[in-house]
Amino acid sequence: MRRHTSEPAPAKVNLALSVGPPDVTSGLHPINSWMVTVDFADELAVTRLDEGSISRYAIDWHEDAHRRADINWRLTDDLAVRAHHAMERYTGRQLPVQMRLRKRIPLGAGLGGGSSNAAAMLRALDCLFELRMGDDALRHIAASIGSDVAFLVRGGSALVSGYGERVEPVDLPAFSAVLVLPEAHCPTGAVYGRFDALGSGTLDSSAVNSAVAGGRLFNDLAPAAMDEAPVLRSLADEVASTSGRDVHVSGSGSTLFVVCDTPLEAGAIATAITERHGVPSVPVKPMSIDRGLVETID
Repeated sequence: MRRHTSEPAPAKVNLALSVGPPDVTSGLHPINSWMVTVDFADELAVTRLDEGSISRYAIDWHEDAHRRADINWRLTDDLAVRAHHAMERYTGRQLPVQMRLRKRIPLGAGLGGGSSNAAAMLRALDCLFELRMGDDALRHIAASIGSDVAFLVRGGSALVSGYGERVEPVDLPAFSAVLVLPEAHCPTGAVYGRFDALGSGTLDSSAVNSAVAGGRLFNDLAPAAMDEAPVLRSLADEVASTSGRDVHVSGSGSTLFVVCDTPLEAGAIATAITERHGVPSVPVKPMSIDRGLVETID
């Protein structure tokens, strides 16, 4: 009998994002952000293999994925696979698994899809191999993989600072939203490069705290994302006209989102945006991450 688990890998949205100038040594940008996971997710299924087995990985698109791109990267570059290898290095032992990742979250969308896949793998390994690692240890490993991974180990709602390694949980907000998923692709490095060219901003934690308290939502990277993918400017105007709502950018783009009062309103606005502008739009709400159930299979 083998142990098996399925872990959700939800998207995150940046409800507020302040970005500082790059560190002169590393080139990394410090951030202060209010991040929330939403119920739009990839699915990660992991089976524990017998000791001495060779791990196997498969990645494909879920049948209801709205935006698909060629899965043409090397498996060793995939963040879920990198998370598996990082956990093996950390524990000093082999952790043989069979993985199937089914993706819904588009690539280059600013929704943290790859990072969430990595975090889901860390949770799966912790459960399947009964490692009983605490959140601090998992986030330590996560921080070596990518800047959003530490937050996505537990997800929910949190203030994230530093280079993504500092995570301070805050209450999960009650809201609905619509994610707008254009074809545009916003590579993170390119957007940060444009951010620097436009004149790096000042890290402003007070503005993020104000957003959490009910103040203005914002994203310092929005102008750079719209320079990198100019179609976002015109689409944002169209979405604002259709929804009657402010339009925001998640992370480094290209996803746009609007915040709504109710799930019913979010569903109606998503349908209207898709029908009028031909761009897939998904109604979502915040979610916390529950561990997947571990079962035994033949």
